[in-house]
Amino acid sequence: MMFAFLITFIFGLFVWLVFFKFKWLKLTPTWGVLSLFFVVHLLLTFVVGVRFVAPYSSNLKVVQHTIQLVPRLPEPTLVTAVLVQPDVPVKKGQPLFQFDRRPYEYQVRQLEAQIEAASASVESSRYKVEQLRAELASANQDVLMYKADLDSAEQKVVKTKSELEYAKYQQQLSQGLAHNGAGPEEDAQKWKAQMNADEAAVLEATADAQRSRLKYQSQWEGVNTTVAIATAQLKESEAAQKQASATIAIEKAQLELARYYLDNTLMVAPEDGYIVNLQVQPGMVAGIVRVGGIASFIVDNDRYLLASYTQQNLKYVKVGQPVEVALDLYPGQIFQGKVDSVWWANGEGQYLPSDIIPKFYPADPMKPQGELAVMIQRNNPSKVGLPIGAQGAAAIYAGRGGFAVVRKITIRMHSWFNWLYPMPF
Repeated sequence: MMFAFLITFIFGLFVWLVFFKFKWLKLTPTWGVLSLFFVVHLLLTFVVGVRFVAPYSSNLKVVQHTIQLVPRLPEPTLVTAVLVQPDVPVKKGQPLFQFDRRPYEYQVRQLEAQIEAASASVESSRYKVEQLRAELASANQDVLMYKADLDSAEQKVVKTKSELEYAKYQQQLSQGLAHNGAGPEEDAQKWKAQMNADEAAVLEATADAQRSRLKYQSQWEGVNTTVAIATAQLKESEAAQKQASATIAIEKAQLELARYYLDNTLMVAPEDGYIVNLQVQPGMVAGIVRVGGIASFIVDNDRYLLASYTQQNLKYVKVGQPVEVALDLYPGQIFQGKVDSVWWANGEGQYLPSDIIPKFYPADPMKPQGELAVMIQRNNPSKVGLPIGAQGAAAIYAGRGGFAVVRKITIRMHSWFNWLYPMPF
């Protein structure tokens, strides 16, 4: 910049000496146009230098994180109390709104009773399973008893048949002796009666053996039907026990969800901050029917400044460079800061998925080009409070020297001019 000042001074001295002091040449329109052309180019040196060495933005705003307060409730719920005042700072965890707890308390109690009843059902199923397991063991023993009964019945058939053969033999013998007069007729009649009784005994023993055989050989898919029935009943009871346990698990999950909703009937501050434009009043209904949040919560922490610059002005801007900020809220004051980051992105380069091929036209020269944002952090953020949305101007000093001095002068002029602007008064 000193070189530009030196050239300007030499040129001015040259014009004064040549055209006014010694009047070596006459200031004609031609010389006037040439001199003006030279001066304009010298002035462009200052404009370009200030523009790139100390970029300036009049579009600076204070940005704060906001949280949309949305009731996490499954159904429309009555607001019973508003526990916060607008524009009053609150701490994290401090109650903000109280919603009607009664519907959710009733649901919690109902689920607790259902879980208790289901627990009793599980206990009953457990005892039933144990009983059926004992019955299955008894059925396995019964199969062994059926085998023993079958063996006994078959031996009884053999025994009764032997007794029948013996009775037949005695009856024939007695009948022959009586016919020959060697024995009494009564003996022949007695053994005939005994033979008839033994025949009946054989039939009865055969029937008993058949019954025992049917019991022992009665099977379903290779398993005795008594054991199969006991096994099926046991499996059915075990399935009922598992179903009861699953019902308890489902109801416990529903209980946890109901308790979650019950806890959410008291909305608390998510962070340190405050609420503006508080429109919530006791008696209004909030919840799933009312779409969106009921208030906007402004977070105190992580406040920063955001200024937009034309893209070419950021050629030499780097993170950590000093920044001066003039806020409209504080006329005549300059705040110091530094470049935190440059947002190397602009929505002009974003396209949404579509089945339509984009069309491109020449840029409108009357509209400003897409700008890029620079995030600025103050050096002493606790000195003054900056409300969200406050506006101002910012100058980044990418270099030192006379151009930076010129920018310092212009931003201070902007800050002092805020005492008068906007007009009229």
